[in-house]
Amino acid sequence: MSNRETAPVETICVSGDGTAGVELLEPRVVPLGGPRAMGVRRTLPQRRRSLIGAWCFLDHYGPDRVGETGGMYVPRHPHTGLQTVSWLFTGEIEHRDSAGHHALVRPGEVNLMTAGRGISHSELSTAGTEVLHGAQLWVALPDAARHTAAGFEHHRPEPVSGPGWEVRVFLGSLAGSVSPVRTHTPLLGAEVLLRPGTELRLDVETSFEHGVLVDDGDLALDGRAVPVDHLAYVPTGRTGITLAVGERPVRALLIGGEPLGEQIVMWWNFVGRDHDEVVRYRAEWMAEIGADGDVVTDDPALVGPGGERLPRFGTFPPGEPPPLPAPELPQVRMRPRG
Repeated sequence: MSNRETAPVETICVSGDGTAGVELLEPRVVPLGGPRAMGVRRTLPQRRRSLIGAWCFLDHYGPDRVGETGGMYVPRHPHTGLQTVSWLFTGEIEHRDSAGHHALVRPGEVNLMTAGRGISHSELSTAGTEVLHGAQLWVALPDAARHTAAGFEHHRPEPVSGPGWEVRVFLGSLAGSVSPVRTHTPLLGAEVLLRPGTELRLDVETSFEHGVLVDDGDLALDGRAVPVDHLAYVPTGRTGITLAVGERPVRALLIGGEPLGEQIVMWWNFVGRDHDEVVRYRAEWMAEIGADGDVVTDDPALVGPGGERLPRFGTFPPGEPPPLPAPELPQVRMRPRG
């Protein structure tokens, strides 16, 4: 998914210090697309907290009636320095990327795309989708892995269950279930379903910080009520977390990971380390889609055997919708701080 804001703010992402208690992060609504835009509820990043582990972006959307809003229509757009994680509750999305992967995103199946040094992709809700409902998340790649080659993985986790609960682990490990999907930092991602009146304690890694996004239902996390669409943050140092359900059944996403320990600058769809890097990514994208001049790269991974320049963001087959141009850069220099 692309960040479709026309004036995205520079985000300096810094890991938390693990000293606070449970913290509630409120969503903000961001339109995704044109006049009938599907609205998404964004809880990461924000001023109060920009990272949970290496998770740096979380959009939650739906249930969205595609016939009224047009659904998800995100033509080809670029990414660098991150992995995208797509998880659906209802509906279907067609994924296509410049590394040659073409897949359908379906409920209960995770699609993880690694951007690495650069990739471009599109996401379009399918013609047969009437209701679209799910989440799109990004993971910041650590410095040691952020220039890796682009890639793609698909996995359908088998649910694990007990009295009043069911868990699907799509990244990492939880409740005896282990995902085979590769990540470059220790991470956790799971869907949790809970019936009314259930109280579930989950053992978690003490080195992880965690986030619980409530999609629906009455949920208390370690005794604190978490409203629907909110993301509850739990610092490191916990051996477990307790989820208690009221009268309405709960569906939630549980994410977590070891604090990244690095500062990143995230602007639009790029994750970099400084202003100049992000500016270069934007210039290369605009040149590749024929919107603005030409760019000569000094990245040896983007030079072919005959000295020809290879496109950072790859190529797409003909007949696809026009690519998204990048927004204008901010008027001030982007720089890490904090």
